[in-house]
Amino acid sequence: MIDTLYAYFVAPFAEYGFMQRALVGTLFLSLGSSPVGVFLMLRRMSLTGDAMSHAILPGVATGFLLFGLDILPMTLGGIAAGLVVALAAGAISRITVQREDASLAAFYLISLALGVLIVSLRGSTVDLMHVLFGSVLGLNDEAMLTIGIITAVTFAMLAVFWRALVAECLDPLFLRSVSRLGPAVHFVFMAIVVLNLVGGYLALGTLLSVGLMMLPAAARFWTSRAETMALVAIAIAAASSVSGLLLSFHAALPAGPAIVLSAGAVYAGSLLLGTSGIIHSRTAKGHHRIA
Repeated sequence: MIDTLYAYFVAPFAEYGFMQRALVGTLFLSLGSSPVGVFLMLRRMSLTGDAMSHAILPGVATGFLLFGLDILPMTLGGIAAGLVVALAAGAISRITVQREDASLAAFYLISLALGVLIVSLRGSTVDLMHVLFGSVLGLNDEAMLTIGIITAVTFAMLAVFWRALVAECLDPLFLRSVSRLGPAVHFVFMAIVVLNLVGGYLALGTLLSVGLMMLPAAARFWTSRAETMALVAIAIAAASSVSGLLLSFHAALPAGPAIVLSAGAVYAGSLLLGTSGIIHSRTAKGHHRIA
């Protein structure tokens, strides 16, 4: 029994270097991106994360076009493209009647098409799949260092702006009325989102990078406190990373989709069984009617 458990749960990480790097990389992503996803969910900006994950694609593709599959140029290109789109969408919402989410939707479509076009100018179908879906089992030391730096920067920025971010989630108009930091906090937060999407791209590709950011926000079904939500989201993301990698190893499945599907399974379970989930809510309403 013990040998079987070891062979299934421990041996893949103990005996294979690529599994160890994949585990470390995805755990770093879990630490940084899942609290960001919680704030996106609390701010009713969940789809913004998906739109921004596509917004980084032209920058990543430009780095690939100029330097090939070199992580640093592709990372810097993705950060630059994401920040440009975030600033442009925010500026448009402030000087026109169009809402920020509508601007992001437009940029998302343009960015996706432009990024695929740029990759196709130099690369093959394999290169395009690598950019879109990543290669979590192929993480090298440079990619892991980049992800680690992004996670450290995210923790530092969240520590500094945590109270302001929570205040903006609860009542953005109040924050703007008592402080001039409201717009600045919003743009800082969008910068954090871009950084973590770029980190996610290194492991999961541009299409799935938002997976470890938004699905662990299922923590909302278990608690209403922002701090606890962030911790539960980190735990969900970490567990999904481990289970997805094991599923990929034993069932010969693509690692990135396996990780995201594992997080999706936790989301579905939380939706049904969480303290704010469907079953608990229906039970509470039934008891209320009887009373």
